[in-house]
Amino acid sequence: MRELKIDCSITVRDIESLNIYLNEVGKIPLLTMEEEILLTTKIRSGDQLALDRLVRTNLRFVISVAKKYQHRGLSLGDLINEGNLGLIKAASRFDDTKGFRFISFAVWWIRQAIMLAISQQTRVIRLPLNLINSISKINITISSLEQRLERRPTMDEIAGEMDVEPQKVTIYLEKVRKCMSLDEVIKPDFGSTLMEVTPAREYSADHLLIQDSDRIEACQLLKILSKREEKVLSLFFGLKGMQPLSLDDIALLFKLSRERIRQLKDGGIKKLRLKLRSEKKFKESI
Repeated sequence: MRELKIDCSITVRDIESLNIYLNEVGKIPLLTMEEEILLTTKIRSGDQLALDRLVRTNLRFVISVAKKYQHRGLSLGDLINEGNLGLIKAASRFDDTKGFRFISFAVWWIRQAIMLAISQQTRVIRLPLNLINSISKINITISSLEQRLERRPTMDEIAGEMDVEPQKVTIYLEKVRKCMSLDEVIKPDFGSTLMEVTPAREYSADHLLIQDSDRIEACQLLKILSKREEKVLSLFFGLKGMQPLSLDDIALLFKLSRERIRQLKDGGIKKLRLKLRSEKKFKESI
């Protein structure tokens, strides 16, 4: 198993409490291999003090992992807190007889806890961990290609670098979009919210639902007509997504006279009215 290495990176210390925590953690000495074995032996026998020491001496590694997941919706302090929970789980499950260092085992638990927190706390719609991992790899690939190409890479270039299909990259990037609140302030200087600059909808959601229901009912009702009558009415009234046409235009399409098209239209409407009246009488008689 690979051993975790602490990489040099910039740590945002914009909160005083976080700055104090980082300084205090940096003063905690690391354990030797022999000390880890001794502590894990005591942990298996139920020694809580040994568990606490094993966790405290590895807190700096959690910081190193957490910094790699910055700018994904959670602050560095929250990422460290979630990573510490993963570290505690790893400490209670570590088996020193496998022959590798504790942090090499714990790093998976730390990353898992951080990724789970990102998936659950940063989105209105939660995404599975495997999808978040794939999106993370895409973002890393995009950053690498931008440095190399000195421009924004295309979908084909991203897919080629990752050896996946371009369509899959497009689907992943569509799912990474986050929901925004209508009350979110988008212009701090003026206090403008997203709702104030978003044009009002022409129709409400319930109106659109009723409209779709009426459209389905109309299509089912048209089935009692002949094929020609159904097509004439659909073209004249703009049903089934068609553009409404005049009688003259419909006559040109069918290569019939305008009067014949009018007769088909009126005949179809008469049949529909009779059908609706019979259904109404049936419902009233029940």
